[in-house]
Amino acid sequence: MMKRALAVFACICILTGGLYVAASKWAIRHETLDLFDTGRARPVSVDIAVRRDYEMKANAGYWKLPVAIISNGNTVKNTEYSFIANVLAARGYLVASIQQDLPTDPPLVTRIGQPYVGRLDVYKRGEANILFVLGQLKELQPNANYDHLTLVGHSNGGDVSMFFAKEHPELVSKVITLDNLRVPFVLSDKMKILSFRSKDPNFQTDPGVLPTPQQAKQDGIDIVNTQYQHTWMTDRGPESAKETIQAALDHFLSDSSSSDLSPAPTDNPLIAQLGSGPYP
Repeated sequence: MMKRALAVFACICILTGGLYVAASKWAIRHETLDLFDTGRARPVSVDIAVRRDYEMKANAGYWKLPVAIISNGNTVKNTEYSFIANVLAARGYLVASIQQDLPTDPPLVTRIGQPYVGRLDVYKRGEANILFVLGQLKELQPNANYDHLTLVGHSNGGDVSMFFAKEHPELVSKVITLDNLRVPFVLSDKMKILSFRSKDPNFQTDPGVLPTPQQAKQDGIDIVNTQYQHTWMTDRGPESAKETIQAALDHFLSDSSSSDLSPAPTDNPLIAQLGSGPYP
């Protein structure tokens, strides 16, 4: 019975992945914005993904596009999360993938004993990048909802997302992280959180970052433990890993309808349905 269930879920993953690949070729519009923050003298590149039909409805005043912000992991390009961006765009989101780091930025360092192991300035820079991009998007896409953000981030980008949610809880409704390691989870029953965790000896989560099982249950936090490597949670990963993440993300978003931005129910946690892995 268990083998049959896993086989069915695997088929759903393959079907879901195929649908998003097809949709990305014709239904989803991609655009690169090369922005410049004059206040910080910093270039900020943004990859936009949005469904053409929903964008037309928004431009006509019949729809408010929900907004998702994707933050890249260190040394990974912002364009290397298309498998995530396409899921969000297919559901009607205006997706902005921000290039959070530049080749000229100082390298990430670890200083044990300091807040966020010495990376507070990195997270503040990411916060400033997101606020700047939101300001630009409000001019370019005024028919979008900027008061209920969905934040997505991988690795360091996941920490930036969690830090932003901590600093601006009034703007954030959902946070989705792909193996963030440093910033503790926001504990709030008003914010839905989904996090995919790797099984990679080279990337260990700092103590105190993950909520306890009791906290996760109380606040409806979904933690999906996988057998994946840390870098598999990007476009570089194998198709099986990306398709499984896509299917789980789609399920998470379906519990929180983007059409009316209603909060997701907390009495049916995703982790209870998917188990702790490994996944097909």
